[in-house]
Amino acid sequence: MNEKKYLNVFMDIFKISKEDAKTAHYKELQQWDSVGHMSFIMELENTFQISLEFEDILHLNSYENGKEILKKYGVEF
Repeated sequence: MNEKKYLNVFMDIFKISKEDAKTAHYKELQQWDSVGHMSFIMELENTFQISLEFEDILHLNSYENGKEILKKYGVEF
């Protein structure tokens, strides 16, 4: 369930396919710039009802990395 929610956030915010989302890396996608990053963070926080710490916001730089960071906040995949 959380995997699907997380994937949907990626696809909705960055307007990319499921396949592209799973291999996404910060700044490799044109739309994943600093503004896109903050939109992405806000949507993750809303979707999972969490508040990411500044260090985690800075280090979230790929699809897989994001899942690892969310696990720190009790999100299970």
